[in-house]
Amino acid sequence: MSSLSLPLTQVIAAGEKAAAVDVAMIAKLTDMAGDFAINLTVALLILAVTVFASRWAAGITRRGLSKVRGFRHDPTVLSFAVQVVRVLVLIIGLIAVLQRLGVQTTSIIAVLGAASLAVGLALQGTLSNVAAGVMLLVLRPYRVGDLIDVGGRVGKVQRLDLFLTQMTDANNVKIVVPNSKVFGDTIMNLSGQHTRRMELKLGVGYGDNLNTARAALISAASAHEKVLADPAPWAGVTALLDSSVEMTLQAWTLSEDYWQARADVLQAAKEALDAADIEIPFPHQVAVPYGDAEAVLPVVRVLRDDDDEGRAPSDPSPGDAHVDSSEG
Repeated sequence: MSSLSLPLTQVIAAGEKAAAVDVAMIAKLTDMAGDFAINLTVALLILAVTVFASRWAAGITRRGLSKVRGFRHDPTVLSFAVQVVRVLVLIIGLIAVLQRLGVQTTSIIAVLGAASLAVGLALQGTLSNVAAGVMLLVLRPYRVGDLIDVGGRVGKVQRLDLFLTQMTDANNVKIVVPNSKVFGDTIMNLSGQHTRRMELKLGVGYGDNLNTARAALISAASAHEKVLADPAPWAGVTALLDSSVEMTLQAWTLSEDYWQARADVLQAAKEALDAADIEIPFPHQVAVPYGDAEAVLPVVRVLRDDDDEGRAPSDPSPGDAHVDSSEG
């Protein structure tokens, strides 16, 4: 009987011990769940505060930079600066959230660093566009609304971000250029200055009065309402070409009036030269026969006849003797 009671006692003791372990585990799990719930609640509060703080910081940055002259008239740089501040606040808040949840941020930062290196090697072209976009936003060779010439493509800038520059040309064709190509090429900002000079080259005849032609060109430019009086229009001889005298007309106008004023002044210059009876010569071409004996022979005979008129009859040339013999 005693031998049976011993195992039973052991079984009861083991059961009590297991029950005590289960109760302790349940209590521990309950404490862990409570701590996790508290940490999660605090983390959510931190996240909510971070989102609110990022918006608040972005608003403060926008209002503060709007008072700065360099940012006031440049919405692209202003938006970029605001986004940088907002992202920085969000990153700081997310790190605080992870730390509150018990995540070791040091290891995460190391993993992110290794991942960033791998992604950077795989996306070298994209990152070069980002770097070029940052430099374009900082250096500001052009702004949204400017008329620029990049690699022979002329267009009005519609958008500038970290990756691309978007333009539209005169035909309303959309042109998208990667920032790395823009930053690595020559950039001509055609509307970057308040005024712009037009330069028109016209040819006049060698027999015409150059002073009269010069006065006609200056008068045609000065009469246009979009041409500025200061600096005054200028015209003069700039080259002596094969079939004409090259005259250059220079006049200044506002950048926004350049193209229409240039077309009007060019037309007025042509009409002024016509009114002054100044010829605008064009290249002449002389056809010289080649390889056709029947066409060449009359030309040779004319040249010989001209030679014969200036040569004494007693001094025949070998060519004349050859012609005489052939005709005899």
